Amino acid sequence: MNVKIIKPDSTLYEGEAKLVQLPGIDGLFEILNNHAPIISALQKGKIRIVDNNDQTLLFDILAGVVKSEKNSVLLLVQ
Repeated sequence: MNVKIIKPDSTLYEGEAKLVQLPGIDGLFEILNNHAPIISALQKGKIRIVDNNDQTLLFDILAGVVKSEKNSVLLLVQ
Protein backbone atom coordinates (compact mmCIF):
# COMPACT_ATOMS: atom_id res chain seq x y z
CA MET A 1 0.00 0.00 0.00
CA ASN A 2 1.12 3.56 -0.59
CA VAL A 3 1.88 5.63 2.54
CA LYS A 4 2.47 9.36 2.75
CA ILE A 5 3.28 11.26 5.97
CA ILE A 6 3.06 15.02 5.68
CA LYS A 7 4.00 17.73 8.21
CA PRO A 8 3.01 21.38 7.69
CA ASP A 9 6.47 22.19 6.33
CA SER A 10 7.70 18.93 4.78
CA THR A 11 7.03 15.35 3.72
CA LEU A 12 8.40 12.87 6.28
CA TYR A 13 7.83 9.71 4.26
CA GLU A 14 6.41 8.59 0.95
CA GLY A 15 6.58 5.00 -0.21
CA GLU A 16 5.17 1.49 -0.14
CA ALA A 17 4.54 -0.40 3.10
CA LYS A 18 3.16 -3.69 4.39
CA LEU A 19 2.02 -2.33 7.76
CA VAL A 20 1.40 1.01 9.43
CA GLN A 21 0.97 1.14 13.21
CA LEU A 22 -0.52 4.35 14.60
CA PRO A 23 -1.08 5.96 18.03
CA GLY A 24 -4.85 6.43 17.96
CA ILE A 25 -6.77 8.38 20.59
CA ASP A 26 -8.01 5.09 22.10
CA GLY A 27 -4.72 3.20 21.67
CA LEU A 28 -2.50 1.70 19.01
CA PHE A 29 -3.99 0.32 15.82
CA GLU A 30 -2.63 -1.07 12.56
CA ILE A 31 -3.49 -0.65 8.92
CA LEU A 32 -2.67 -3.50 6.52
CA ASN A 33 -3.35 -4.01 2.81
CA ASN A 34 -7.06 -3.97 1.90
CA HIS A 35 -8.04 -2.35 5.20
CA ALA A 36 -11.57 -0.94 5.36
CA PRO A 37 -11.73 2.84 4.77
CA ILE A 38 -10.93 4.78 7.94
CA ILE A 39 -10.45 8.34 9.17
CA SER A 40 -9.07 8.72 12.70
CA ALA A 41 -7.43 11.24 15.02
CA LEU A 42 -3.93 10.49 16.30
CA GLN A 43 -2.29 11.40 19.59
CA LYS A 44 1.34 11.88 20.62
CA GLY A 45 3.38 8.77 19.97
CA LYS A 46 5.27 6.85 17.31
CA ILE A 47 4.22 5.85 13.82
CA ARG A 48 5.75 2.49 12.90
CA ILE A 49 6.01 1.52 9.26
CA VAL A 50 7.18 -1.86 7.97
CA ASP A 51 8.16 -1.35 4.34
CA ASN A 52 8.15 -3.93 1.56
CA ASN A 53 11.79 -4.82 2.39
CA ASP A 54 10.80 -5.65 6.00
CA GLN A 55 12.63 -2.56 7.28
CA THR A 56 10.98 -0.87 10.29
CA LEU A 57 10.79 2.93 10.28
CA LEU A 58 9.71 5.02 13.30
CA PHE A 59 8.42 8.60 13.31
CA ASP A 60 7.61 10.64 16.44
CA ILE A 61 4.46 12.78 16.23
CA LEU A 62 2.62 15.16 18.55
CA ALA A 63 -0.82 14.73 16.96
CA GLY A 64 -2.46 14.21 13.60
CA VAL A 65 -5.10 12.56 11.47
CA VAL A 66 -5.07 9.54 9.17
CA LYS A 67 -7.20 8.76 6.14
CA SER A 68 -6.95 5.35 4.53
CA GLU A 69 -8.84 3.89 1.57
CA LYS A 70 -8.06 1.70 -1.45
CA ASN A 71 -4.55 0.79 -0.17
CA SER A 72 -3.58 4.45 0.18
CA VAL A 73 -2.73 5.88 3.62
CA LEU A 74 -2.41 9.64 4.10
CA LEU A 75 -1.18 11.00 7.44
CA LEU A 76 -1.22 14.70 8.31
CA VAL A 77 0.89 15.16 11.46
CA GLN A 78 2.64 17.65 13.69
